Amino acid sequence: MGEGRGSAMVAAAVLCLLAVALHFEVAEAATYVVNGRGGWTFNLTTWPKGKKFKASDVLVFNYQKGAHNVVVVNKAGYDGCSTTPRNAKVYTSGKDRITLVKGLNNFICTLPGHCSAGMKIQINAS
Repeated sequence: MGEGRGSAMVAAAVLCLLAVALHFEVAEAATYVVNGRGGWTFNLTTWPKGKKFKASDVLVFNYQKGAHNVVVVNKAGYDGCSTTPRNAKVYTSGKDRITLVKGLNNFICTLPGHCSAGMKIQINAS
């Protein structure tokens, strides 16, 4: 009977440590407001410079709803200002929250002329 209780206590301790470890992992994620008060707009290619982004960090794109959008694209989509892949995720709320993935994260505005006028950013997350 004592062994069962001991095993249960060990299992509970392990679960508790795992929960604490997961809590600290989530707590490390940072939130960045793209371009601060200026919001999602043109010529932001230098905004990420000097920032250390990690996978699970959140980018907040603030803009007037209907005036812009945010589309997650691959590198070809970023370079060519096109929605590549075709099923790219499009955000249109004006207060979009996007969680970064490890590696290169590419964002463009697909309203006519916006991306080619510099409304795009690349974020490299470790």
